[in-house]
Amino acid sequence: MPNLRLISGAVTAPQRFRAAGVTAGIKPSGSPDLALVVSDAPATAAGVFTTNRVQAAPVVVSREHLAAGRARAIVCNSGNANCFTGSQGLANARRMAAVAAEALGVAPQEVLVASTGVIGVPLPIERIDAGIVAAAAALSPDGGPAAARAIMTTDTRPKQIAVAIPTPEGEIRIGGIAKGVGMIAPAMATMLAFLTTDAGVASEPLQALLAEVVERSFNAITVDGDTSTNDTVFLLANGASGVTLGPGSAAWEAFAAGLVQVCQSLARELVRDGEGATKLIEVRVTGARTEAEARQAAHAIANSPLVKTAFFGNDPNWGRIVMAAGKSGADLAPERLRLAIAGVPVVRDGEPLPFDRDAVRAAMCRPETDLELDLGVGQASATVWTCDLTYDYVRINAEYTT
Repeated sequence: MPNLRLISGAVTAPQRFRAAGVTAGIKPSGSPDLALVVSDAPATAAGVFTTNRVQAAPVVVSREHLAAGRARAIVCNSGNANCFTGSQGLANARRMAAVAAEALGVAPQEVLVASTGVIGVPLPIERIDAGIVAAAAALSPDGGPAAARAIMTTDTRPKQIAVAIPTPEGEIRIGGIAKGVGMIAPAMATMLAFLTTDAGVASEPLQALLAEVVERSFNAITVDGDTSTNDTVFLLANGASGVTLGPGSAAWEAFAAGLVQVCQSLARELVRDGEGATKLIEVRVTGARTEAEARQAAHAIANSPLVKTAFFGNDPNWGRIVMAAGKSGADLAPERLRLAIAGVPVVRDGEPLPFDRDAVRAAMCRPETDLELDLGVGQASATVWTCDLTYDYVRINAEYTT
């Protein structure tokens, strides 16, 4: 891991990026609901999108715009997903790009579009048009935190990070913002993440690296097992630092490690703020035959309502964990299973162990806790982050549109 230094500024920490977050009147609450992130220099771009077969209009349009591997801006509204809105939804997503492009003096194909909120409701496009113009006028090198707030829906707090990374060729910076605390599951864990860097990177290696990093971060989290229609991760690299990177160099390795840390930090914050959540749970599966099977078992455990409710109640009901692993389809040897909850061994070589239940309950009360399950059939491992399932999750989602 490189010698990273945390810095302020989120997506505007890297050189020659500006951002803004404004109120366009999309949300009835009057909270900020439109964000704009802009590179003042030409930038290469990469993106990863939802695997849900129902895909929102902004996902369709942004896929088209990313085909050239370049972008200058990201425009995002919250409060409305612009999903399942037919031909008008597609027209509105393209209009958002066009309005932003005109305000910024760039081509519409250089603008990436994202939306988040309620599915199946037409966009209030005139308000969004006005909001885009207002956001363009408000762009600032200090606007990263405001953009982070403007993309929130049921999030209770913004998610943002920026790091400075020393490399043999000079310092580079990576910044990021993210949102999403419900309808979160792998296969693009409704979540959005926008990343910026002042490193210079060609589009093909940038896309390959982003896809790899997403597997280890945003695809390694789950709140409720549901994959959104709007999930999007964008990464813009404008080279303003003067440092140009390519695979195989020491600087590239430092950049890749830094991007992993930024994305994992944002991913963990999404889960920590999961709808109604009271704790972050790290699920580590070891001793698997393959990494894919380790991930398969870890996701089955992390998505189990019975496991998640047990952690909410601080109940060391370890049978639920074994059950979830067993139904996952991953190969395992029951007679060799080993399980620890919050660091306390509860199963060894397929046999239950005596343990201090009060001590384990106390450890499960912490805001961050964990479990580790060894499947006993190999050397592969995987880690997934999830949260507990609480009364408030049901309340929030029972009342989401009412």
